Amino acid sequence: MPTDHMVNENAATRRRAHLKDALIAAAQRTIESQGLRALRARALAEEVGCAVGAIYNVVADLDELVLLVNSRTLAALERDIAAAVGRVDVAAGVSDTPIGRLVRLAQGYLDFAAANPLRWRALFEFSMPNNEPVPDWYRREKEGLFGYVEEVLGELQTQTTCGERALHARSLFSAVHGLVALGLEEKLQTIPLPVLREQVAFVVTAIGRGLTA
Repeated sequence: MPTDHMVNENAATRRRAHLKDALIAAAQRTIESQGLRALRARALAEEVGCAVGAIYNVVADLDELVLLVNSRTLAALERDIAAAVGRVDVAAGVSDTPIGRLVRLAQGYLDFAAANPLRWRALFEFSMPNNEPVPDWYRREKEGLFGYVEEVLGELQTQTTCGERALHARSLFSAVHGLVALGLEEKLQTIPLPVLREQVAFVVTAIGRGLTA
């Protein structure tokens, strides 16, 4: 039979878990609507109905809370690009070939960024204080996205090593990310999404053909 102490301890654990989920959700809503810099402990506490000090009973600081929100963003991004790579749109000229799958991966990334601009930006705007490294679990989650690119590159570059494909995947991501960032960045020039999707396809196709040459 559980003792009163065990019952109370389990209840406290559930309350902490509930508060943590509520804080992550509230932080995500803030980032989605106002951006990363709008995140404030007092505003979060008011939204979820807790004391400011209670926040630090479930997370170490706001940096950890941002990492947890970004983790959810990475999971959502992964779902979107996994779905995108499985779609074949012959009418749009994106075939079911390795290069075609790279194009769909890149366009899935673009579509997510366009639909969730502030959450997407938070992935790259956030940095740990004092140049501290991010936790290993978060680094693994970010690097896991490259696995989709590396898998397709393995079909294009059968003679390369895993290390070479990993490097090529990151270079390809950098090219796509730069194009997406410039295309969506209003301070420079906003490119209509259909045009940007075409440009992403053009660049990725050119790179893909170069990798197979």
